[in-house]
Amino acid sequence: MASSKEYLEFILGQLSELEEITYRAMMGEFIIYYRGKIVGGIYDDRLLVKSVKSAISYMPTAPYELPYEGAKEMLLVDEVDNKEFLTGLFHAMYDELPALKPKKRNKQLPVCRAKL
Repeated sequence: MASSKEYLEFILGQLSELEEITYRAMMGEFIIYYRGKIVGGIYDDRLLVKSVKSAISYMPTAPYELPYEGAKEMLLVDEVDNKEFLTGLFHAMYDELPALKPKKRNKQLPVCRAKL
């Protein structure tokens, strides 16, 4: 089941106090970025975040769930109605999140300009 645009808009509204919240649509779901780092995503209309130590401390009773089959478990955020909670969670997690790896550019093969 894909996530709805309405749920994405709701979550983005809840995170509106934070600067540099972006997202990317990915196969019917949404990856959430905070200041250029992946925090988690919206999967089947559920907000899931990476299970870094700071998130586990911030939400000690949060259940682990799979975003999709074959993926690493993530933490389910139940308190999506609480803007202050979400803002605090993203702030707490930021320093622990890995920086994005630069994309590798495909080396183009030289163009053969043979005269025929």
